[in-house]
Amino acid sequence: MVNTNFPQFSTTQLGSKISSLGNYNLPDFILSLVAKDCNSELAERGKLDKKLHSMNEDAIELLYQIFVNCKEDESKNYALYRFYAYASSIYHKCETTVNETIQGKSGKNYKIPIAIKSGGMYISVAFNKNSGKAVSKREIMKFYNIVDDLKLGPHGTQLMDAIFCSSVGFMGNALVELENLKNSRDDNPETKITFKIANFENLIYSIIKTKTAENIILRN
Repeated sequence: MVNTNFPQFSTTQLGSKISSLGNYNLPDFILSLVAKDCNSELAERGKLDKKLHSMNEDAIELLYQIFVNCKEDESKNYALYRFYAYASSIYHKCETTVNETIQGKSGKNYKIPIAIKSGGMYISVAFNKNSGKAVSKREIMKFYNIVDDLKLGPHGTQLMDAIFCSSVGFMGNALVELENLKNSRDDNPETKITFKIANFENLIYSIIKTKTAENIILRN
C-alpha cells in the first residue's frame, strides 16, 4: 500500500533530502529494511523517486542520515546498510541476498553477508567489518579460505569475485598476505577468482590496491 496521504508540509520539508537520496543507487531491499524499522509504507513498484515519496518522514530521515550524512550508530547498522548498498550496486540487475548460507567443497556451510546471483548462479560474495580494530592478517586468511572453499564447491562454478569491505581500515600485513595468497593461485580458468578489498573513507567505499598498501591510511 502506498502512502498516498503523505502530508504536503512534510513533502516540502523533506523535498531536498529526497532529491539527494535520489542520487544514490539504493536497492529495494535496503528501502524495505528501513521501511520496516520506521513502520513506513513503501511502494512495491515504480522508480526510486516514487518509492521514496511513498515512505514516511522517519524513514526518509533515517536514509538521509545513513547515506548522505554517513552517520554512525551504536549497533553499527548504519555502516551495515552502507555495505549492503555498495556491494549490491556493483552488479546491476542481479539478485542480492543477505546472510545467505552456502556450502563449500569441504561440506561446511558458510553464512555469507552478501551474495550476488545472476541467472540463479552465485557470481560474487562480499564480507565486511564495521567496528573494532583494522582488519588483521588472520581475518584476511579466513576470508580467502572461505572464498576458495566456496569456489571449489557445488555452488561456485560461476563465482568470479570476492570483496572484503572495511570501515575500520586494513593492517599492512593483512594486505600483504592477501597479495601473497592471490599470487599463489594457479592460472586454471575453472578456479580463477578475483579478490578485492574496499575501504570506507571520505564518506565512500573504494577498491584499493593491495600492492600500494603503504599509501593507505590504516586505522588501529
